[in-house]
Amino acid sequence: MTKLRAAAVQLNSTEDVDANLESAERLTKLAAGMGAQLVVLPEKWTVLGRAEVMQQAAQPLDGPAVRWAREAAATHAIDLIAGSFVERVAGREKTSNTSLHIGPDGEIRAIYRKLHMFDVEVDGTTYSESAREQAGEGVTLTATAQGHPLGMSICYDLRFPELYRELSSRGARILTVPSAFTLATTRDHWEILLRARAIENQCFLIAANQIGEHPPGNRSGGRSLIADPWGLVLAGAPDTQTVICAELDIAALERIRERLPALRHRLPEAVYAAGRERPGS
Repeated sequence: MTKLRAAAVQLNSTEDVDANLESAERLTKLAAGMGAQLVVLPEKWTVLGRAEVMQQAAQPLDGPAVRWAREAAATHAIDLIAGSFVERVAGREKTSNTSLHIGPDGEIRAIYRKLHMFDVEVDGTTYSESAREQAGEGVTLTATAQGHPLGMSICYDLRFPELYRELSSRGARILTVPSAFTLATTRDHWEILLRARAIENQCFLIAANQIGEHPPGNRSGGRSLIADPWGLVLAGAPDTQTVICAELDIAALERIRERLPALRHRLPEAVYAAGRERPGS
């Protein structure tokens, strides 16, 4: 099967875990009803708010959020990228920001823990993810039920093109970016970065963002989108909780890669490093 219908779910998650789950369930069902075979939820879809509240709401891999996600994937016979959730890991003080790929059989097919910590200042607000979250240890490539290779990432990862180049080098044809991009960075950087990652790696890209206000007053910018390997936006979200869908034509992707074989034209790393001044030289 060379065509795959994909959806991005845009949520306004808050500190109310039950309400967040209800919204995710409703919109995932809607996406499946629209024919989506692959559905992507946003970052922190289970809870998004004050740091202490998110820590208290952290769940293990066998907790209720993951149980729901597995049941939803099986019920609707979809590949579900369960955005990311605050994962409590036994024997560890810090939590992880964890994205799961769950197959149509309800089984967990891949686990990705966010690599890049969001330790920045934006519009006067300081974010310090590393104070409470532990970074992951590697890249994650998985595959849909139809066999299409899929590379996983989360939010701030988007600013590190080397991650996506590694995923495409390993065979990714689809990239997923569940996010809670701030309002300011969504406005100024979001679409540019997403389309660049799609173009650079000649991949389809599905970006599900949070929208609106979250306690204690932080705001996410929405504008979830699905882009093709040429960088064209196939679907974009309005400023509300919603679902967007688009058809991913994998055969068209392969034609783009054949006609503009930029990935094959990459030079060996040794060439790029030639002439670089080395420490101590």
